[in-house]
Amino acid sequence: MDTRPIGVFDSGIGGLTVVKEIMRILPYEDIVYFGDTARVPYGSKSQETITKFAKQNSRFLLSKDVKAIVIACNTASALALDELNSEFDVPIIGVIKPGANAAVRATKTGRIGIIGTEGTVNSRAYERAIRKLFKEVEIFSLPCPLFVPLVEEGWAEKEVSYMIAKDYLEPFKKFEIDTLVLGCTHYPILTNVIGKIMGEDVTLINPAEETAIELKSILFENGLQNTSKRKPEYTYYVSDNPDKFKKVGGNFLNREIENITKIDIEKF
Repeated sequence: MDTRPIGVFDSGIGGLTVVKEIMRILPYEDIVYFGDTARVPYGSKSQETITKFAKQNSRFLLSKDVKAIVIACNTASALALDELNSEFDVPIIGVIKPGANAAVRATKTGRIGIIGTEGTVNSRAYERAIRKLFKEVEIFSLPCPLFVPLVEEGWAEKEVSYMIAKDYLEPFKKFEIDTLVLGCTHYPILTNVIGKIMGEDVTLINPAEETAIELKSILFENGLQNTSKRKPEYTYYVSDNPDKFKKVGGNFLNREIENITKIDIEKF
C-alpha cells in the first residue's frame, strides 16, 4: 500500500475533467492538482516552452511527494511526455494514448475527427496513436483555439460558446465522421454545445475516463495503490487567480474546492 498522493497538472481548469474521473475510479487516492492559470493557454506556445512548463509543473508536484503524475493536458502530453518520462523517476502518463484507444473502440465507419489546440493538432500525436491501432482509419483534425479561454472564463453555457463552436464545427461535418475526440481536457466542459452541433450520430470521446483507467492499472502493476479506504484528501494549487479557479472549477467537479493555494511556479 502506498498512501502518497497522485499528482495532476494542466494549463488551467480543464484538467479537472480528468481529476473528476480519477476521483470516481480511484476513490481512496489523495490528489494534488496544479493548474497553471497564469500561463494558460498552452496550445499556441512552442514545444520548447511547453516542455519547460511541463518540467516545472512536474518538479512542483514531486516536491509534494507524489507517487505518479498525470499530464491532464493534451498539448503537454503531445509535446513533453517523452522528455518527462526520461527525466523523472515516477510513472508519468498523458491523455493521448488513452483517448486514441477509446476512439478506435468507438468508431464503426473508421472516420474519426479530432479537435484540439493548435499545438495538439499540429503535433499529430493523436493521429499517430490512432494509426498504431487502426491503420486503415481516416482522420480529420481541426484546431479550435477559442474553446480554452471560453471554458476558463466559465462561459460554457453562454450563447457565445455555441456561436463559436458552430463556426468551427459546421464545416467539419462534411467529413461524415462517426467519432470525435475531444482532444483538449477543457473541451468536455463544452460537450452539450459540441454534441448539439455534431448531432447524435457522432460519438464524442472524452479521454479523461480512459486516462483514469490506465492510471489505475499502472498503480496496481507497480504496487502503488492506496487500499486504506479512508476519506481522500484533495489539494489544489494554481499560479494565478485562485478565487476564479475555485468558483469555475467547483462547477466542473460538482463539489466545493477547498485547500487551494497560489504558488510561484517559476521557482521550480
